[in-house]
Amino acid sequence: MGDRGVPVAQGERITWLGMATNILLVVVKFAAGVIGHSQALIADAVHSISDLFTDFVVLLGLRFGRKPPDESHHFGHGRIETVASAVVGLALVVVAIFIGVGAARDIYHHVERQPTWIAIAAAAVSILVKEILYQYTVRVGRCIRSQAVVANAWHHRSDALSSVAVLIGVTGAQLRPGWHILDAYAALLVSFFIIKVGIDVLWGAVQEFADTAPNPEVVENIRACIQGVEGVEGVHDLKVRSTGGIYEVQVHLEVKKTLTIAEGHIIINQARECLRDAVKDVGEITVHLDPV
Repeated sequence: MGDRGVPVAQGERITWLGMATNILLVVVKFAAGVIGHSQALIADAVHSISDLFTDFVVLLGLRFGRKPPDESHHFGHGRIETVASAVVGLALVVVAIFIGVGAARDIYHHVERQPTWIAIAAAAVSILVKEILYQYTVRVGRCIRSQAVVANAWHHRSDALSSVAVLIGVTGAQLRPGWHILDAYAALLVSFFIIKVGIDVLWGAVQEFADTAPNPEVVENIRACIQGVEGVEGVHDLKVRSTGGIYEVQVHLEVKKTLTIAEGHIIINQARECLRDAVKDVGEITVHLDPV
């Protein structure tokens, strides 16, 4: 699988940056929510607290999930990173339910709050900061092919977009006092968005646990690469799965039955080299030769 120390360091660095940012935003949004009388902003602060938890989970996933194979884990530790991604998704769903129930209760009981401009300013700052953090984090996550880091980036994006809903609700309530209920409706809208993102992240982790094949384009790219190796007469029983963002490949190659063992090994090595050059982040490659 090669040296994966640099990708791990990149993932950890952006996650530590996200953790520091979240701590600052929790303090700012909670204080502004209390002082500015905004339920939606306080709910947004709770969302940022959940970000701290998921940051910690992602750090653990990167630290242990990207360790190389050993005597007890012959296929590596990639599933740990998948678990981390699933925990992030589950945390998003739980936070969404918590926010949604509270907002629905306030709407039902017609709880009145009058948010101030302090709440509006805090929401605007949160949008800017979290969107920048999302863009940076998702770029790193895709670069190092870490599902957990990408999921955490979406946690940042959900925080940014939830702050957009907060900004709309709080501004509406400020401009027209009769619209005070907009603040609670904004919090409810936040919960719907967060739960959708959480389910998507959780479903992605479940698919990886179930050894779901990658998209057909990736599979066909692998097939075409191997088929083009000199000496390969045909390809069958091609199986691909993803573990911690790394592809594991099993394939049967049809070769002439007159080949020697040494010639067969040359073809196997060429097929592996082709895959590592043509497909990013290929891990374990199991090749069987079938004489025809």
